Amino acid sequence: MSIAVLISGGVDSAVVVHKLVEEGHHDDMHLFYIRIGMDDDEGDCAAEEDIEMCTLIARQYDLPLDVVTLHREYWDNVMAYALRTVKAGLTPNPDIMCNRIIKFGYFEQRWGKDFDITASGHYATTDVVDGVKYLATAVDPVKDQTDFLAQITHEQLEHVMFPIGNLPKSEVRRIAAEVRLPNAKRKDSQGICFLGQINYNDFIRRHLGVKKGPIIEIETGRKLGEHNGYWFHTIGQRKGLGLSGGPWYVVKKNVADNVIYVSNGYGTAKQYGRLMHLDEMHFISGNPWEGVSGPVEVMFKNRHTPLMLKARFSHLRGSEWALESDTDVQGIAPGQFAVIYDAAGHLCYGSGVITGQKID
Repeated sequence: MSIAVLISGGVDSAVVVHKLVEEGHHDDMHLFYIRIGMDDDEGDCAAEEDIEMCTLIARQYDLPLDVVTLHREYWDNVMAYALRTVKAGLTPNPDIMCNRIIKFGYFEQRWGKDFDITASGHYATTDVVDGVKYLATAVDPVKDQTDFLAQITHEQLEHVMFPIGNLPKSEVRRIAAEVRLPNAKRKDSQGICFLGQINYNDFIRRHLGVKKGPIIEIETGRKLGEHNGYWFHTIGQRKGLGLSGGPWYVVKKNVADNVIYVSNGYGTAKQYGRLMHLDEMHFISGNPWEGVSGPVEVMFKNRHTPLMLKARFSHLRGSEWALESDTDVQGIAPGQFAVIYDAAGHLCYGSGVITGQKID
């Protein structure tokens, strides 16, 4: 079985390489680093460091390594989507789109197709139910990345494996130290997919600029301060507002007038909701409730967190669904993806885009 291994320079994908070699796949493996590059002329130091680390891993295991470039595809698709979404006052998820369009999209079409399967360092697993392959959660709930994979297609899922999805992060680190991987102690990347260490606000400022507007307390209409543009803020945000006497939460945005509305206190009801409408609902392995009428019990996430919430999920029309949480949900932001799991929180069925929330 020939295997294309996506390697990033981080410890997770390095342990993937080690595991596959240990399982006897050495002669079948080819390593690939996907290079994107930055959107300016300052160079890409993070990528150079990553490539150097990948080269050391390839040498340690005597494996071929190719650095492939998908710069234009990334900026024309993933970042164009992110900027378009932010400018519309919504909350994007570039990582979800990056996995579908770049890692398991363009890479598969151009290089992965020549291999039997692609191995990735994502924390996820797969499961087969009634002969159908499903995306499933990782053993480590804190590191689980199924929410970032919830827009991939079934065809993409059929061609991918997640060798470390059955390991807790602590075990991945232990293996890396034990076999003396050069990146055993390297910190995990915290940046947006492929943006490396660039500051998110700096990135947004570079592309959308600064436009001063008022920060208004929603209950009183009182102006509390100024912001640099609604595109720097998302529903549910607490930090970065520059207001005293907090906590203050962003609860609403008026995009047309460039106004941010906030509410004070940890318990403010304005930052919570229960009912979400989802559009563009995408099922990875098909709709498991085809023909079922009425709501079904599910678990879901609306942000990257180990915590899943119980909800009732019902079909409205076409790709539109309603998701009603059993408990209050903090910071429901239009544009976010709500990721849908089975009632046990094991199988990841797919995701849809939250279209709005009601603020009284």
